[in-house]
Amino acid sequence: MSAPSSLAPDRPVAREPEPIMKPATPRPRRRWSPAQAAVITALSVLVLIGLFPFLFMLMTSFKTDEQFTTSYWVPTWPLELGNYAAAWEQIDGYFVTSLTVAGLSIVGTIALASVSGFLFARYSFYGRKFLFGMVAALMMVPSISSLIPLFVLMRNLRLLDTLPVLVLPQIAGSVVLATILMKTFVEQIPQELFDAAQVDGAGGVRLFFSIMLPLSLPVIGTVSLITVIGVWGEFFWPLLVITDDSLRTIPVGLSFFQGQNATRWGPLFAGYTLASLPLLLIFTFLSKWFLAGIQGGIPGANK
Repeated sequence: MSAPSSLAPDRPVAREPEPIMKPATPRPRRRWSPAQAAVITALSVLVLIGLFPFLFMLMTSFKTDEQFTTSYWVPTWPLELGNYAAAWEQIDGYFVTSLTVAGLSIVGTIALASVSGFLFARYSFYGRKFLFGMVAALMMVPSISSLIPLFVLMRNLRLLDTLPVLVLPQIAGSVVLATILMKTFVEQIPQELFDAAQVDGAGGVRLFFSIMLPLSLPVIGTVSLITVIGVWGEFFWPLLVITDDSLRTIPVGLSFFQGQNATRWGPLFAGYTLASLPLLLIFTFLSKWFLAGIQGGIPGANK
């Protein structure tokens, strides 16, 4: 007879009760009031109306002349990508000129406006308010009134048909608003930052490059965007002072491009699309800086 086993029998392990799964309650749908629905509908219609010319231009840029005639309002297939190659061959020089003028204008405008805005905002000198009032008064002078004197000045300086005749007037026209924006922005920077730097022995140049410029990046982005928009939209002045085709900017070049492609709708709209892409990309990447520069938000300025 075998000996009884000394091992105790296995006891059942107590298990934790499984949680009871409750069915997820659906979230209540947000209901708009009739007034909100009317406002949203009106805004959607306005957005579609505003975007329709651009969408029509983009759609037509991928069509052949036959597709454009037979399918005027609807997209077609296959896409005619060769329109962009044909358009780029004719407007690439205009692009280079416009980008060069925009880059030089941005550098000159920011250099003058940042220095003048810093001086007006942080230094007290005799006649400061009067000088700033004169700068602000230039905002009320229409640009068309200075067209003839400016043309005579450029002619006497023998700058017609040169790159400076496009850059210098653009800087002169942009620096007024840029100075006002820079002064307003710099005034919101806490004075304690400048006082602490002066205690450490920083001079005016060090204050400008180490404190003012790094904190003024939002308004610098705003000024840059405004300057690029001015260069890209200026038509009459380049048409008046430039006769060399290699120095024509995008607005003037597109007018000649339109004459050369009066019956070629695909390349014509492809050229318009290429001309609008830089502004679209620049505004997409600088929109945050543009809004920050307009609002003038400086951390700690209101404390």
